[in-house]
Amino acid sequence: MLRCIHLKKSFSQRSYSLASHLKNPDLLKVDALINGKWIAGDETFTVKNPASLEPIAEVSSTSLEDINSAINAASDSFISFGASVPRHRADLLTNFYELMMENIEDLAKLVTLENGKPLADAIGEVKYSASFLKWFGEEAPRLYGDTIPSTTGSSRILTMRQPVGVVGILTPWNFPSAMITRKLGAAIAAGCTAVIKPASETPLSALALGHLSQLAGFPAGVVNIVPSSPKQTAEVGKLFCTNPKIQKVSFTGSTRVGKILVEQSSGTLKRLSMELGGNAPFIVFEDADIDKAVQGAMACKFRSSGQTCVCANRLYVHEKVYDEFAAKLVAEVKKTILGRGLDEGVTHGPLIHKKALEKVKEHVNDALSKGASILVGGSEASHLGPAFHELTVLSDVTGDMLAAQEETFGPLAPLIKFSSEDEVLKMANNSEVGLAGYFYSQDYARVFRVGEALQVGMVGVNTGVISEAAMPFGGVKESGFGREGSKYGVEEYTNIKTLVIGGV
Repeated sequence: MLRCIHLKKSFSQRSYSLASHLKNPDLLKVDALINGKWIAGDETFTVKNPASLEPIAEVSSTSLEDINSAINAASDSFISFGASVPRHRADLLTNFYELMMENIEDLAKLVTLENGKPLADAIGEVKYSASFLKWFGEEAPRLYGDTIPSTTGSSRILTMRQPVGVVGILTPWNFPSAMITRKLGAAIAAGCTAVIKPASETPLSALALGHLSQLAGFPAGVVNIVPSSPKQTAEVGKLFCTNPKIQKVSFTGSTRVGKILVEQSSGTLKRLSMELGGNAPFIVFEDADIDKAVQGAMACKFRSSGQTCVCANRLYVHEKVYDEFAAKLVAEVKKTILGRGLDEGVTHGPLIHKKALEKVKEHVNDALSKGASILVGGSEASHLGPAFHELTVLSDVTGDMLAAQEETFGPLAPLIKFSSEDEVLKMANNSEVGLAGYFYSQDYARVFRVGEALQVGMVGVNTGVISEAAMPFGGVKESGFGREGSKYGVEEYTNIKTLVIGGV
């Protein structure tokens, strides 16, 4: 009965005329991509614009039966694709990159409409997203092995890298395009096939990439995309972790969910990459270039309205420069424009949904109740829409406040005063997670000393922007394991095979 009702809805009814925003309406897909075909599901779920909570599309919620079909298709296609010439895979990724760049404006509009970030930021994300395809296209032919001298002298030891097989990819909503290509590009370069489950909030960017992968020449079954409703997300994750045909799962999301996926994968001993939660410290030492530190904080803390896993979350400022830094940061925040992402001049958009807004409000109210003060912002901006919050800077924040203990994932900058290097390192490392960290100093002995002492996977020194395709991305402690991007990102999708050749 559900299938009959679903099929009566036309494409325009399911996309709410969203295609009218695009120069290339073919990029708008609302069904699953399985084995080279677009498959409509029995049920749909609604994708909403975070700026207004208005529906923008009804997307198929892929059934578990159809997801198993996608896994089988990926397994079948791996037989030939895994043995393909690396240069062929490089050409496919290059084609994919060029198609993304040709459609950059439309892809960015999809990101803005389903994620909420301003169009300029969305264009930046699409460029960043495409860069992974280019990078991994260049890495595909360079999966080298080694020749190892034997200790016995009667044999030769050779190693080679081979693709792990079918990869299950689970991506978040905050970078709906880039988090796919960062994983998929590496998988394809290694010779793997993939089944991708995008975030329920932001499936349209993923499905557009699926369409471009077809135009790029990827064989049927190599790239499969299976959107699903929020209520089905946990089931899909469990299926990825327990299906023996999936040899690796790559997940970006919360530490809580990551732990569940690790446990569920134990029965099949899958390869895993886990890019989990962060709580990044941002340290301004007394010898820092304050103007550069302020610009770094703006880029690092407030990018995407604070909704990135590497956002600065705890801003530690030396007591000698605290007042100067705070005043200059407030002045920069006052220059920003909050609004809907497609409106001209807007620099910052809404939070992804009301639940995210409530967490920001909780952290602000908790800090105020314990003695913090508002320097700028501090309130929700309901006149703009249901999920907007002002960019906010708090002073006199202390370690017992939620904003200093938890990842806010919103536009809140808590300023915490410190007096010594040892003191701030102790505070910065007092966290169960360790994804990214930042600090500003012009003392190069301190650059190495503090850079090595911070218990994180990535450190930005005198910069608030660290992510690029050439950099190994990943964390330590409960921020997960594995690296994405860089030459190490491809290796995550390979197994080392050893040949021992006797009688030589």
